[in-house]
Amino acid sequence: MSVLVFAFLIGVIAGLRALMAPTVVAWAAGLGWISLEGSHLSFVSVPVTRYVLSFLALGELINDKLPKTPSRKVPPQFIARVVTGSFSGAALGASQHALVGGLIAGAMGAVAGTLGGAECRARLVKATGGKDLPIALLEDTIAIVGGLLIVSRL
Repeated sequence: MSVLVFAFLIGVIAGLRALMAPTVVAWAAGLGWISLEGSHLSFVSVPVTRYVLSFLALGELINDKLPKTPSRKVPPQFIARVVTGSFSGAALGASQHALVGGLIAGAMGAVAGTLGGAECRARLVKATGGKDLPIALLEDTIAIVGGLLIVSRL
């Protein structure tokens, strides 16, 4: 598959969980699954980047379950997802000398993941009688496993 497809898909992951996409990309770079050597994004493979992003992603997973957490579709959250999706897509693109294409594909994926994820979650919560926690945990699982599958397939 084309790196741009993977960049789009990692953007979708950012739409589900904003920090999961850059976290799995950082781990992939650190483990040598993707090479960012020689690119402007080579800092992503540094251990401190992986650990800081992992800590922040864990915080996001917890925060998502709190009752006062705003919708992913409000401007600050939506913008954050597009930024992290763009960044993650750019990193995947850079690993194959397609940084700009990856950036654009990641942004498009983040928009699709944000809107599609919100809609799917709302429908599943309604279908389960208003129980949000199981659906949120399912979404977490999809974001984590999906992100790892994406970066391990490049």
